[in-house]
Amino acid sequence: MKPVLYAHPFSSYCQKALIALYENATDFDYRLLDHKDPETLADFEKRWPIKRFPILVDGDRTIVEASIVIEYLGLHHPGPVKLIPDDPKAALEVRMLDRFFDNYISTPQQRIVFNAIRPEAERDPYGDSQARDMLERAYAWLDTRMEGRTWAVGDSFTLADCGAAPFLFYADWTHAIAPAFAHVHAYRRRLLARPSFARAVNEARPFRKFFPLGAPDRD
Repeated sequence: MKPVLYAHPFSSYCQKALIALYENATDFDYRLLDHKDPETLADFEKRWPIKRFPILVDGDRTIVEASIVIEYLGLHHPGPVKLIPDDPKAALEVRMLDRFFDNYISTPQQRIVFNAIRPEAERDPYGDSQARDMLERAYAWLDTRMEGRTWAVGDSFTLADCGAAPFLFYADWTHAIAPAFAHVHAYRRRLLARPSFARAVNEARPFRKFFPLGAPDRD
């Protein structure tokens, strides 16, 4: 039986899991979460009442959180691309960078977007400013780290890059990466050229009109 992914193509965390699936050409069923399909939405909510996606269903197991989905795939549906190194020390660095991209790129980016969705009278300018400051500091740290590197942890594409790709993609839309951070821009371009992420980006194109801040006319 194939694993089943409940996801939406415009979601950065769903793209993170999709990149892992596409990297290894893993055979899976895709359950699109769409309000036009209440039956699938109800099934999803029954499996995960927290209602955060993606989730992966594999037989009688339901796996939640994109990073854990990717780790699970590596254990139970492995492919030629090892997204978690066998060496424990290298694996620890991958997981550290995964948390960096989740907590210091994706989280502040989403705070800015969620703030923009609120009614104007309920918006939080201070919180928005804090989120933008965090992104600036994260960009600066990442720029120093990426000097001389191809991927987040060296020469191999890993779990960390699965998260970096969609998170940097949307972060640059939300709070533009300054030209001075040339290493971050170069890394973002390499991620966009990676076939697995390029596929995810193309699948999400029809939904760009829904980006709350207005999607720019560029990738």
